[in-house]
Amino acid sequence: METNTVFCTIIPPHVLDKLAQAEDPGTFEPARRTLEHDALQRTRRRITTVRGMAAPTGTPSDKPDRTIYDARTQEALPGTKVHSESDTPSQDATVNRAHAGLGATFELYLKAYGRHSIDDSGLPLDATVHYGEKYDNAFWNGEQMVFGDGDGELFLDFTIPVDVIGHELTHGVTQYTANLEYFGQSGALNESLSDVFGSLIKQYALGQSADQADWLIGAGLLGPRIHGEALRSMKAPGTAYDDPQLGKDPQPATMEDFVRTNRDNGGVHINSGIPNHAFYLVATALGGNAWERAGKIWYATLTGGELATDAKFADFGRLTVATARSLFGDGDELQAVTKAWSQVGVPLG
Repeated sequence: METNTVFCTIIPPHVLDKLAQAEDPGTFEPARRTLEHDALQRTRRRITTVRGMAAPTGTPSDKPDRTIYDARTQEALPGTKVHSESDTPSQDATVNRAHAGLGATFELYLKAYGRHSIDDSGLPLDATVHYGEKYDNAFWNGEQMVFGDGDGELFLDFTIPVDVIGHELTHGVTQYTANLEYFGQSGALNESLSDVFGSLIKQYALGQSADQADWLIGAGLLGPRIHGEALRSMKAPGTAYDDPQLGKDPQPATMEDFVRTNRDNGGVHINSGIPNHAFYLVATALGGNAWERAGKIWYATLTGGELATDAKFADFGRLTVATARSLFGDGDELQAVTKAWSQVGVPLG
């Protein structure tokens, strides 16, 4: 199986670029270190992904197999093993949050969609915490999760928001299914799917309905010096933060404001606001638990085998319409999906 997996981080390069230009060393030093690290990792991923990826070979299980490692502020992976599946809770809250977040992700995929771990074949879930020195990011590297501690001022510990953990692990689900190319609209779909299921993982863990959910990605991650509530808002793209250091959230909610850029792999973290908002509109129009109807349509579209690796928003939209009809007939679900894509300006004709 060929794979388009690249180095997928939760903090997009355009945010770190802005911080790296600050005059305050406490702001620009962690940002520059993180940017340099991430650029090197992206280069490594481009070299290794051409080799392709082995097909899943594990045994499906209804129980997760989680292992947490501690990098102890170094950048060697996986680090020292500090927690296994059967261990009692750790003295380290970061280890416990990582363990719980991996479990919450496994649980949503199993209970809502019958999926057995990231690859649907019981893939062990490995994570490394305390990675790097004031490392301002978290990432999925194609094999495991990695969490920085943040710098304490701009970003806090990256294990705090469970939706960040779910977001990154969903890059693994995409890697094993539709394998969407990480550039332009297909890359923005890749990012959006991670936001969608990251949000659903949080909602499932908290027992929240679509109306109760905050629809924020990364709430609780921004430090005390930042004016903002999260990294992204699916409810109102472009409103998650407005800060002198971070800048203003650049996400569009509709195609009218689609951002054309060569940065960030063609704006994958920016234009993902458009399909994000479409999902929010579907979920809130249908009400109830978003993972049950809206989530099933998105999951079946991602995993159904018809989504091309270079799919555009309209391609994905048309498939969600077909999936809604296939799963639920010509009822509320079909109407909600069709209307949502129209509201965000994605033509399905």
